[in-house]
Amino acid sequence: MTLRTGHIGLNVTDLDRSLAFYRDVLGFVLIGEGKEEGRRYAFLGDDGHPVLTLWQQAQGPYDGARSGLHHLAFEAGSIERVRAYETALRAYGVDFAYDGVVAHGEGAASGGLFFHDPDGTRLEISVPEGVEGAPAPGGDSAPTCGFF
Repeated sequence: MTLRTGHIGLNVTDLDRSLAFYRDVLGFVLIGEGKEEGRRYAFLGDDGHPVLTLWQQAQGPYDGARSGLHHLAFEAGSIERVRAYETALRAYGVDFAYDGVVAHGEGAASGGLFFHDPDGTRLEISVPEGVEGAPAPGGDSAPTCGFF
């Protein structure tokens, strides 16, 4: 039996703020939503397929010290797309874990951006190749996808 991810659901504290971030900054398309008070949500996707659901039901920001989601990683089609996202994210004023594009490890061809959404959820946009020569975080913070 083979499984693949259908979509990811994230609890958020402010649906309007999170929807603006994921739609306007990361480029997801709103494909459905619930507006009933106390049951607000937004389905976001690509080509009509749900990728992410935002549920307005969190009472506080993301807590990386609790069990559950460590981070959510998106794969871009090219390093140029990663750099375009970097520009949009900087304009939005996101909190980056590292300054710009970094390699997944010393000498790795893969890597990308590591940052936080408006509720502090850890996010990654990366590519499997094209990052050759980029710095890799060292010490206790490597590998980048595990310890940010």
